[in-house]
Amino acid sequence: MCVTDYLLLKMEKEKITKEKKTQETEEIKAREIAIIRISTTDIPGKMSVYSGLTKIKGISWAFSNAICKTLAIDKTRKISTLTNQEIEKIINFIKNPKLPSWLLNRRKDIETGIDKHLITIELDLQNKFDIRRFKKIKSYKGTRHFYGLPVRGQHTRAHFRKNRSVGVQRSKVKQQSKKKK
Repeated sequence: MCVTDYLLLKMEKEKITKEKKTQETEEIKAREIAIIRISTTDIPGKMSVYSGLTKIKGISWAFSNAICKTLAIDKTRKISTLTNQEIEKIINFIKNPKLPSWLLNRRKDIETGIDKHLITIELDLQNKFDIRRFKKIKSYKGTRHFYGLPVRGQHTRAHFRKNRSVGVQRSKVKQQSKKKK
């Protein structure tokens, strides 16, 4: 074997290893770009499991931590590396959490009296039903919701009036004063 043959072989090996490395990096990027769907919520694949689960409406940081601990899933793992079985475990756990009641978001439900944890659409619907019930029984909270005032004891002089036109605008005052003259 001469030197040129040796150099050609070495170059071919380097080329093959470079191709393998580029393929591996492309696969990793594709997995990071991938979006994982867990209970009607799209979660970017580059996020960790711990922070990715909090993207689901109704799952807090504490609840996400409890999911990772009870299912023995590493919190720092990327969500794109989860297998289908692990995703199914997470979905089943979210639907039926076996956690203390203080960690759930709906304790002692008014209709059923049981502790449960609501997520996504169920949470929105239940919130609307609660507000509607408050309005129907004409409770303090219901009347505050009805009139569009702050419900939880905030002052009404400022801060609660977001995205509303309040008071008299200066341009209208100037126009009215010109008309009177």
